[in-house]
Amino acid sequence: MTRSSTDKGAAGEDIAVRYLRGLGYKILDRNVRLSRFEIDIVCRDGECLVFVEVKHSPSGRFGHPATWIDDRKRQHLRQAAEAYLAAHQIDNTEVRFDAITIQKGAVEHFPNAFQ
Repeated sequence: MTRSSTDKGAAGEDIAVRYLRGLGYKILDRNVRLSRFEIDIVCRDGECLVFVEVKHSPSGRFGHPATWIDDRKRQHLRQAAEAYLAAHQIDNTEVRFDAITIQKGAVEHFPNAFQ
């Protein structure tokens, strides 16, 4: 029996949350849906609000998960972040986009992965 992509994604996000908490990040939200976009994790690194995209490849068969965050995905994440900031009436705060990849159990963190 194979696990669904939703189950794999949730497992990857659980790993990412544990990793981020270990770094001292404060998790604010998970799986935030804004219109047709989704943000995997919203957290704080000190005063910085961080939007995190998680890519999980248990087998590693389809290349490095970081390559799955293409220009279109980055644009969707930016739009989702703008919607999140507006919905929560957040302004005048430092914001960044991180990526976390999990491949064959190895976690890689890319702070400030894109702008």
